[in-house]
Amino acid sequence: MTIIQINTNIYSSPEICFDLSRSVELHKISTIHTNESVVAGKATGLFEKGDTVKWRAKHFGIYQHLEMKITEMDFPVYFEDCMLKGIFKSITHKHYFKRNADHTIMTDEFMYKVPFGIAGEIFDGLFLKKYMTALLEKRNETIKQFAESERWKELF
Repeated sequence: MTIIQINTNIYSSPEICFDLSRSVELHKISTIHTNESVVAGKATGLFEKGDTVKWRAKHFGIYQHLEMKITEMDFPVYFEDCMLKGIFKSITHKHYFKRNADHTIMTDEFMYKVPFGIAGEIFDGLFLKKYMTALLEKRNETIKQFAESERWKELF
């Protein structure tokens, strides 16, 4: 299992960071470079516990489908989404939000298992982990930009 952990300091409240992190619209904005779109499930608004979504996005030149479910939620501290269907063996993405004086520490813990045995593990070590880390960092930078400005008001 591969684990990626990223801490992002955001000068905004945990509530705003939490809601931006579960916004369908912000997710689409942060992944515009992969042409990501919703093909089934919750297509607008804020994800709630129990919601499912099926994404379609282009990665490594190939369109992929990934179905996720929000499995846990404790506003504005924590939520978790897990893969139901997709090319990975499994994905679990845990999102934590902690107030720290004048900012929020947003922590992503992204865990996944690759398919294809040793070939998948080699691909993960050479390319995939770096690629997934960059995707998460791009998403977090987008959340930070919206949260630290008035742009978050455009979404809710």
